[in-house]
Amino acid sequence: MTRSPMNLVLRAMKNQLSSWHKGTVAEQRARQLRSSRFFRVPGQVDCHQISAKGVPSEWISSPYPNGAILLYLHGGAYALGSVDTHRALAARLALAADCSALAINYRLAPENPFPAALEDALTSYRWLLSEGYHPSKICLAGDSAGGGLAVAALLMLRDKGEPLPAGAVCFSPWFDLTLSGESMRRNRTMDPVLSRPVLEVYARYYTGENVAHNPYISPLFGDLYGLPPIHLQIGTDEVLLDDSMRFEEKARAAGVDVNLVTWQDMFHVFQLMPFLPQSREALKHAAIFVQKVTRKQS
Repeated sequence: MTRSPMNLVLRAMKNQLSSWHKGTVAEQRARQLRSSRFFRVPGQVDCHQISAKGVPSEWISSPYPNGAILLYLHGGAYALGSVDTHRALAARLALAADCSALAINYRLAPENPFPAALEDALTSYRWLLSEGYHPSKICLAGDSAGGGLAVAALLMLRDKGEPLPAGAVCFSPWFDLTLSGESMRRNRTMDPVLSRPVLEVYARYYTGENVAHNPYISPLFGDLYGLPPIHLQIGTDEVLLDDSMRFEEKARAAGVDVNLVTWQDMFHVFQLMPFLPQSREALKHAAIFVQKVTRKQS
């Protein structure tokens, strides 16, 4: 059977992505940073570094801001990634949604295990509130570990009785660090990026001396009542597919306004790749969600 040009591109990308976890953590971080230079920030946005109450961050301004703010939490299995590696994705989402974004460098494992990343996410959100941004105009967003971190932050804010943001966008979220989803087995030969043995290493890095089923580590095990609207995107080839499938079912049962969009044959956080038509379409879906939830009456 003849392969389409796009299928050939996807095959080549999947082969390249499969080696991200090789070497030491320092080597992985350096390799990821080098690769991110291929992803250019749209020329229409302006980026400048700031400190969000001590959390190193970057403010990403779109040319026609509508008053909404994205708090972007990057992926990287809690041990990799940074604003530098995910700046282009955060900027593209902010541009599509006509809003600005605060992308943060939360502390990474294994040097800083749980709850360091969660504390930094909460500190950044509270800083936005202290700067005068209304919670109804703030939307959390994140990919992979950042998607799980976004929902963990929602759970903590709700449990502490603090104002909740308008919603959350999660790309390929990691909701279950116990790795109990059936797709861990079912999709093991299709997922070019993640596997159970690889994820076991990073789950240990992040959990440290804590248990992985702690809902602030694995939001899938939390009581999801009272959370704001959540938009999920996941590729059908991912070992994390069941994280989103099970989370959607549980959130819906708890009365949460949750929307899950699955993308056929797509790999982990394909939204990072700006040249893929699926990526552009996915960001449109996410942008519509952000605009919808942040335009509701305060």
